[in-house]
Amino acid sequence: MDIEDAFAERYRAVQSRDRRFDGQFFTAVSSTGIYCRPSCPAITPKPANVQFFTTSAAAHEAGYRACKRCLPEASPGSPEWDLRQDLAGRAMRLIREGVLNHGSVEDLSSRLGYSSRHLHRTLLAELGAGPVALARAHRAQIARNLLVSTDLRLVDVAFSAGFGSVRQFNDTIRQIYAATPTEVRQRVGGNRLAEDAEDSRLCLNLMLPVRQPFDAEGVFTFLAERALPGVEAARLQNDELRYARTLRLPHGSGAVEVTAVRKGSGWKLSMRCEVGSLADVGVVLARVRRMFDLDADPAAVDSVLGEDPVLGPLVHQVPGVRLVGTAEAQEYVIRAVVGQQISVKAARTQLSRLVQQLGTPVESTFEGLETLFPSPEEILAGVPVPPEAGELNPERPLRLARRQIRTVRAAAQAITEGSLVIHPGVHPEQMRAQLLQLPGIGKWTAAYLALRVLGHPDDWMTGDVALVAGARRLGLLSDAVSPATTHRRLEQLAARWAPWRSYAAMHLWRAAAG
Repeated sequence: MDIEDAFAERYRAVQSRDRRFDGQFFTAVSSTGIYCRPSCPAITPKPANVQFFTTSAAAHEAGYRACKRCLPEASPGSPEWDLRQDLAGRAMRLIREGVLNHGSVEDLSSRLGYSSRHLHRTLLAELGAGPVALARAHRAQIARNLLVSTDLRLVDVAFSAGFGSVRQFNDTIRQIYAATPTEVRQRVGGNRLAEDAEDSRLCLNLMLPVRQPFDAEGVFTFLAERALPGVEAARLQNDELRYARTLRLPHGSGAVEVTAVRKGSGWKLSMRCEVGSLADVGVVLARVRRMFDLDADPAAVDSVLGEDPVLGPLVHQVPGVRLVGTAEAQEYVIRAVVGQQISVKAARTQLSRLVQQLGTPVESTFEGLETLFPSPEEILAGVPVPPEAGELNPERPLRLARRQIRTVRAAAQAITEGSLVIHPGVHPEQMRAQLLQLPGIGKWTAAYLALRVLGHPDDWMTGDVALVAGARRLGLLSDAVSPATTHRRLEQLAARWAPWRSYAAMHLWRAAAG
C-alpha cells in the first residue's frame, strides 16, 4: 500500500469514527494543534489539515497535544507492537515493560543486540520518535490512568509511572494534556482507590481499556483450568470473572487480580494490583495487557479466520478470541517443559506439588494467593536427578521420568546462566533456536512458548494432540492415517489460516474441549 492509499484508508476511518482503529494510529490537526483518536466525535478536519502518526510520541515530538474531548491516551494500545518482530516492534515491547525506567538506551539496545545509535535511527525512521520520547509518552499514558483511577499523591503517581522526577512528570503532563496533573484528575470524579493493604503494601485499582469483542469467558476459563493453587486463583460467574496470581517483580513480590464484568454485549476489564514498590506498577500493567492480549485487533483476526469454511462458524459463535499469555516468562518455560508429554490435568498435578514443596510463601490480601512459583535457582536446588536404579522417593517435587527431570533442570540451568533469553523483546526465532538446543525440548514446546510467552500470532504446534482432536471434531481430519501423517496434514491445512495460526489454534483447542 502506497502513502496516498494509506492516508485515504485512515481518513475514511476518521470520517466513520471507527472505534476499531483507536490506538492504532493518531490523527493530528494542524489548524488546532491537537491530536485525536480516530473515533473522536469532533467535526472531521479537512484532509489538508490532517497528519497521521503511528505513535503518540511522534505527535508530541511534532508539537501536538492530546485532545481533551476524545482522550487518545486512554485508548487500547496498538496491536502492531505485538505483531511486529522487527527491531522497532521488539523495542516497543521492552519500552512498554519499563526497561528505560530503570536503565539507559544503551541497556535497551544491548538487550536487542544493536548499537544505541542504530536503535535510535531505526525508531525515528519507523515510528517518528526516538526511544526516550517513546518511553516518555508511555509514562504519560500510565500517569493519566493513575490520576483518574486512584487517589495517589501526585509525587507517587510520578514515580509509579516511571518518571525520574516530579518536575519531569509535571512538564510532560502539561505539554501532552495542556493541563496540570491536578486538572487532569479533577476532570474525572469517583471510583478512585489507593489504599494500604494489611502487609503495608499498596493496592491500586486501574482501568484496562480493551477492543471489543473480547472473549472474556474463553480467556478466564483457559487460565482457570491451568491455575496452580497458592500461585493462582480464579472465580468464574456468569457476569463477573476473576483471575489472580502472585508475581515476581523488579522490586520484590506482588500480586494482581483482573476482573471482567459483563456490560451489555461486551466486557469491562479492570485490575487491582498489590505491590511493595510503586516503581513496579507500570511493569504489572504491561504484563497484564500482554497476558490477556488486550491490545489485539479482533476485527483483523476474525475477518481472516471468519472466511474459512470450517473456522468461520466458530468465529461467528465466539468472536474476539485472544491469545492467552503469561505474566511470568521464566516460570512458564518450566511449566511448558513439565507439560510436554502429559495432559493439562496431569501437568497441573505435578506443578502443584512442585509449588507446594519449593514455592516461596508470601502474604497477599487476595483470596487464594499465598505462594510464589519456584525460581529457576530454587528448582535446580530442589529437583535432583533421580538415581538410575533403586527405590524412588515418593515425596520428590516432580514424579517424572529421569530424562524429563533432566530436561526441566536443563531449562532452569539455561535461564540461570543466560543462555536461554526470555523477555518480550527477544525474536521468536532466537528463542526457538535456544530452546531446541536443550536436551528433550522439541518443536512443539518451542512453538507453544512463542504463543504463550511472546504472544506470537502466527505459530503452529505440530504434534499437539488437542489440536488434532479439535480438527477431527470439526471434520478436518480422518482417523484412517498414521499419527505422523495426521500431524503433517494438519500443519499443511493450518497454512491457510496465516497470519493468525496461533488464534486458529485457540479455536481448535476450544473445539477439542467440546
